[in-house]
Amino acid sequence: MRTGQSRRPGVLPTNARERVGVDRLVVMKTLAAVARSSTFSGAASELGISPSLVSRHVADLESQVGVRLVNRTPRSVTLTPAGFEYAAFVERILQEIEDTDAQLAGRQHTAEGQLSVICPKWIGSLDLGAAIAAFVKEHPRIRVRMELGGISDRLYDFLDRGFDVAFHARDPRDSRVRVRRVSELPFMLAASPEYLAERGTPLTPADLQQHTLISHVSDPVWRLGMGEEQVTVKVHDPIVATNAYLVMEQLVESGSGIALIPRRPALPALASGAIVEVLPQLPPPPRSLYAVHGPGGQTPERVKVFLDFMTDWFRRGETG
Repeated sequence: MRTGQSRRPGVLPTNARERVGVDRLVVMKTLAAVARSSTFSGAASELGISPSLVSRHVADLESQVGVRLVNRTPRSVTLTPAGFEYAAFVERILQEIEDTDAQLAGRQHTAEGQLSVICPKWIGSLDLGAAIAAFVKEHPRIRVRMELGGISDRLYDFLDRGFDVAFHARDPRDSRVRVRRVSELPFMLAASPEYLAERGTPLTPADLQQHTLISHVSDPVWRLGMGEEQVTVKVHDPIVATNAYLVMEQLVESGSGIALIPRRPALPALASGAIVEVLPQLPPPPRSLYAVHGPGGQTPERVKVFLDFMTDWFRRGETG
């Protein structure tokens, strides 16, 4: 040390504190073992490493914290006052890490915690409120956050926004996510009785070209019928094009035209006679409802039980 230069007893030089060694958590675990055994050899036996590596870990930790933690003599190893204080701190940290790891692992395998779900608004009308109510009653340790609307064209965007599950009614082929087919969603071609009384009832798909049509912006071609009998109808110049099926149903009920809409949300209007089915001999093919969730290892239990519950809910005929 140069003349005039001084430092506090037990505090290592600045250049020693700047040296970065092995992983901080590893050397902290080594100090905890030394504190328990009071010897480098005992700590080495506990950790399954050599005594020389134990000594190196302790020296490295001392360099990182900038304080001498251990007094070394040929016959013994003792902790300095700072070493005793730091070893107690290390034990608390290691115990907290162990407890947190166990807690998180437990959540992975138990149905509890926060579950965030996002889906299109029209899917939210498929009795999902009743389904969610039944779900949280069956799984009271799960807290559900559900948002309707705001589905991005990027299939995996829901993960970046903090959601666990996203519902889609289109085939979500993307290797970055996992997909489960939850249900089939029946559709129907519909109009109001008033509209048909004024404009006449279409008897064939070709007749639709003479009518006022309402379309979904992502559905400009209608497919009617099944198998070999399936026909396509291109929607030309719709009076309204929207991305909201609920708006389409309201337009149909008001007598504005004919639209291809999801059947389940329209069941009350269908039962009351506010709307009627058009070309019932050529029902549109059903569309699949998919639940998309994150990739990775094992699916969290809260997500798994939710997907199982929703699949069973729709299977029991809640879609009509």
